[in-house]
Amino acid sequence: MRRIVTPIAIALSLTLAACAGTSAKGPASVAEEPAPKGPPRLIVAVSIDQFSADTFAQYRQRYSGGLLRLTGGAVFPSGFQSHSATETCPGHSTLLTGVRPTRNGIVANSWFEPDGPRGDKPIYCAEDASDPASSARNPVVSAVNLKVPTLGELMKRADPATRNVAVSAKDRAVVMMGGHKIDAAWWWKNGAFVSFKDRPPSPAVLAVNARAAATIKAGAPAMPIPAWCKANDLVVPVRGAELGTGRFALAPGKESGFRISPRMDSATIDLAIGLTDELGLGEGSAPDVLSVSLSATDYVGHATGTAGAEMCILQNQLDADLGRLFAHLDARGIDYVVVLSADHGGLDMPERMDQQAFPRAERVDAALVPENLAKAVAARTGLTAPGPLVFGDAPMGDLYINRALDPAGKAKAVSALVGLLKAHPQVAAVFTGDELAKTPLPSGNPQDWSLKDRARAAYHPGRSGDVVLLLDRAVTPIPEPMPGAYVATHGSAFDYDRRVPILFWRRGMRGFEQPQPVETIDIAPSLAAILGLKVPDGTFDGRCLDLDGGAGNTCAP
Repeated sequence: MRRIVTPIAIALSLTLAACAGTSAKGPASVAEEPAPKGPPRLIVAVSIDQFSADTFAQYRQRYSGGLLRLTGGAVFPSGFQSHSATETCPGHSTLLTGVRPTRNGIVANSWFEPDGPRGDKPIYCAEDASDPASSARNPVVSAVNLKVPTLGELMKRADPATRNVAVSAKDRAVVMMGGHKIDAAWWWKNGAFVSFKDRPPSPAVLAVNARAAATIKAGAPAMPIPAWCKANDLVVPVRGAELGTGRFALAPGKESGFRISPRMDSATIDLAIGLTDELGLGEGSAPDVLSVSLSATDYVGHATGTAGAEMCILQNQLDADLGRLFAHLDARGIDYVVVLSADHGGLDMPERMDQQAFPRAERVDAALVPENLAKAVAARTGLTAPGPLVFGDAPMGDLYINRALDPAGKAKAVSALVGLLKAHPQVAAVFTGDELAKTPLPSGNPQDWSLKDRARAAYHPGRSGDVVLLLDRAVTPIPEPMPGAYVATHGSAFDYDRRVPILFWRRGMRGFEQPQPVETIDIAPSLAAILGLKVPDGTFDGRCLDLDGGAGNTCAP
């Protein structure tokens, strides 16, 4: 039965949770308690956006809260988003579906369907493009593009009493982790958490939104920097600005300063705690799932890079916020399993890498921007068409040919485009869509896949490009940096973007660390096995990971 909780009660609950931290029941004491019997009552699936295995390794020795607790469970430091499309939407689409983009259909954050009604206008991964009110910039948010069910949906099919709840700063993270049937779905937009158009805010949402609005209106002082961050606290000049020493001081009324800071993750955790109480998650007749995607690592990584004082402060606060969430679940006596991973990794800005022994890092040549490629193809071939000959979302990934060309003209344009790209020194590989369609699906160790294998794992006919461009290692696909907004990114086929940690934890479980590569598509079948959830053969692309850490086998029927 759904409990009615007042905004005052929610606010008090959040305040108590903030004070609790992990002090009452620390990571070691919780792990030493007896393991529960039977399936857990709550799955807590945490995604840290842009949390690469490299970032995890860099800060691991400093964690003392929630992330420290998870390192006492089953630790897979070499998890892989094995595909080449290392963006937010494709990455989140694998975490709780157990299915790669080539089959789940989520090939990028935005793609084009040149033969469809939008033509050369982009389609956002989490929008219903059939709705006349929707556009890629202002989407009607929907999971219609996701072609497979999520774990929460499979659980609801087995028992409709399961609650499937998802929260994030990003709508696409909510949709890709929650799926088509989400009982409570909340993401950040224009200074507040919002949901689908027919969902009014509950007391828990109202309480968190009120707290966030008050903070944004009043502003907030700079955040303290941990003493151990000293080595990271170094100015890096970037296009007339100085990055690397930020402290997240919040100017009154500046919503972007709230969002691009640890405060965004704190608010998301507050909402997860509030909804847990409001809905009684983990306390019903069926197991529930709570998906929590934390976006600040991505926002800060894009705005200031991955290795400055800003990221150091963020990681310290992230660790504390996760500790608050786990302490709250402990206090409620809920038997829960946590899995933590990421949608993709990230690459630091080239200006700092140049200072740190990697001068090869550079920004992409503007000649590879789709608009300029279109002009170059036109000049080389003499072809003309209404609109650009070549279009795409970025100087990487999927590139499309104008459908006004006849088959011979399209073939000529593809040939010219491939020739131009292969001749460019910043290009690692180029594949045509036809070539990828004929390539067998990859198997075996994802660490050892060829670049073609990685591109094939992200290829979906009708959505992927006529040509797929993979930039070379350490080429940042941002021609001109925008300090404080967009100086560093991800999206490559290389391991700094593909390799992410995967951590599982449950009270009393025997911890272990397995350094051999696994995949994010292994998460869903591993959780399904722990739940005793029966699904048809072929539901998942991944395999079940035995999380017992001893002679037992959590994958055994």
